[in-house]
Amino acid sequence: DKTVSLRKDLSEMHEWITQAEEEYLERDFEYKTPDELQKAVEELKRAKEEALQKEVKVKLITDSVNNFIAKAPPAAHEALKKELNVLITSYQQLCSRLNGKWKTLEEVWACWRELLSYLDAENKWLNEIELKLKATENVQGGAEEISESLDSLERLMRHPEDNRNQIRELAQTLTDGGILDELINEKLEKFNTRWEELQQEAVRRQKSLEQSIQSAQETDKTLRLIQESLAVIDKQLTAYTADRVDAAQVPQEAQ
Repeated sequence: DKTVSLRKDLSEMHEWITQAEEEYLERDFEYKTPDELQKAVEELKRAKEEALQKEVKVKLITDSVNNFIAKAPPAAHEALKKELNVLITSYQQLCSRLNGKWKTLEEVWACWRELLSYLDAENKWLNEIELKLKATENVQGGAEEISESLDSLERLMRHPEDNRNQIRELAQTLTDGGILDELINEKLEKFNTRWEELQQEAVRRQKSLEQSIQSAQETDKTLRLIQESLAVIDKQLTAYTADRVDAAQVPQEAQ
């Protein structure tokens, strides 16, 4: 009987839709690791593609039902037509929901990758600060050399806050959704602790270098005054020597 055959096709398709909904839409997902999140994205992509492939089957069932209705007595029309409409609506809703959830998870995955990218960039900058702090630990030379070291450290510290703000916002977006929250909190705590420690050390080093510059400038000034004084004495002694003046005849400091 053609009606029985059509109803069987409709029933099988309904069962497949129900199974897909239970498997991919009604099941609670927990994403505690990047691998779990990536796996969920791939699973939903396959489910979405599989659902789209079922469109051929739904079209065949629709054509069969419509052909049967065109030839069958009116009494058989209403029930089959209603079942077909329910199937088409359920199928379209399934495709829409699968596609929506897949897109959402893809955006979440992209958000996670972006967060890692910003963290990587900021950690590279922190590595540069660490190297710079080591390089300025025991700066040798006068005020000019120390000043150059201070300028290079200050230039490095003039780092925009944009990346750190992005890290904060991306992390908040993910953890608000309960996605990778433990891992993200762990990474952020490590990053923020390192950031704060290096910032504080950089401020201390800047003050230390400023004090070193001041000390070096004072030393340079003292040396310059000594050199000027020695130059005057040297000139006087040269004059005394030229005039063959005896040491006993000149002031005590000249002697």
